[in-house]
Amino acid sequence: MHDDTITRLPDPSGFAADALTEVIRAGARKLIEQAIEAEMAALLATFSDEKLGDGRARLVRHGTLPEREVLTGIGPVAVKVPRLRDRGPGEDKISFTPSILPRYLRKAKSVEELLPWLYLKGVSTGDFTEALAALLGPNAKGLSATTITRLKADWWHDYEAWQKRDLDARRFLYIWADGVYFKPRMAEEKQCVLVIVGADEYGRKELLAMTDGFRESTQSWREVLLDLRRRGLKQDPKLAIGDGALGFWAALREVFASTREQRCWVHKTMNVLNALPQSVQAKAKGHLHDIWQAGTRAEAEAAFDFFVETYGVKWDKAVDKLVKDRSALLTFYDYPAEHWKHIRTSNPIESTFATVRHRTKRTKGCLSRQTGLAMAFKLMIAAQGKWRKLDGRNRLPEIIQGVEFRDGLRQLQNAA
Repeated sequence: MHDDTITRLPDPSGFAADALTEVIRAGARKLIEQAIEAEMAALLATFSDEKLGDGRARLVRHGTLPEREVLTGIGPVAVKVPRLRDRGPGEDKISFTPSILPRYLRKAKSVEELLPWLYLKGVSTGDFTEALAALLGPNAKGLSATTITRLKADWWHDYEAWQKRDLDARRFLYIWADGVYFKPRMAEEKQCVLVIVGADEYGRKELLAMTDGFRESTQSWREVLLDLRRRGLKQDPKLAIGDGALGFWAALREVFASTREQRCWVHKTMNVLNALPQSVQAKAKGHLHDIWQAGTRAEAEAAFDFFVETYGVKWDKAVDKLVKDRSALLTFYDYPAEHWKHIRTSNPIESTFATVRHRTKRTKGCLSRQTGLAMAFKLMIAAQGKWRKLDGRNRLPEIIQGVEFRDGLRQLQNAA
């Protein structure tokens, strides 16, 4: 599969600037606090060799100042500034005032400029100064290189801690998998971010795994899945959703052998249309839509046969792309109809990264491994808070119990 198959995907959820503003609002407070803490740590490190006569450190933390709100274009952001105590003799005391948060700042200007920088250019190029200046004004330009380095290290440590979290008490019924390319690319040309999102027994969607690897590599995906099992995910998910070109599927059959497979209709539609001449793509897209929007499997099978008969003679390569995954494209009919909108596509992953691609398409150069993963991780965790729970959550216990569904409806067992 060519990379452009992924990068050309539309954003199915219609992510817009307002949605990204919500992401920024959720992460702004933490970013400011991390930056202030990093600046404090840099100051303490600078004077770490200065001691009192009894060997104690001259500079120490001394609680925090009262919390205050900074009014920004994304709403009020409450922040706390740590207090510094200088225990040295004399009147020439060292004080701490964050360069990004002047003492009497109550309102930030030019916040709109933050949107394309904060998580994307700020992380991908290391230019936190420009990102934070957009949020807090020109005084942020005093942010030192040492502080920036500490801040980026904190983000990486957050990612590493998240990777090691215990999953022993968790159960996930559905998982979505995708290998996502975006610009600027990872250090190796074919390398991308491998992502797995899960829906637990309560219908909550959660980022389960994220690492760098090779999208078509079974070995890369095997390592991801084995790590999930090692950390406690012992029960096989009921259904996995993803693009048919992934090396994920072979790895899934090895690690979670009983998990059923559902191919993503958004990816499949784009793959099929890419193999058709532009003059027939609009009509063909409507016929593909007739398949996966059909109310029953029988209706979907009839629409499937119609597509094969209509396009198979002239464009057999396009039809072959559809036919080879026929069974796996229709698995969703064996699950509750309330869940169909969630399990027919890998939307939770693709919609989030559509925003990443949009914001990074003009950024040049490659990301280092750490920078790329830190950026992707922060975006996904921030977006996770906005992910919708599954509809029809009352059906989840039935799935766990193994209740049979046909055409989205529960099948009653015959009386003995």
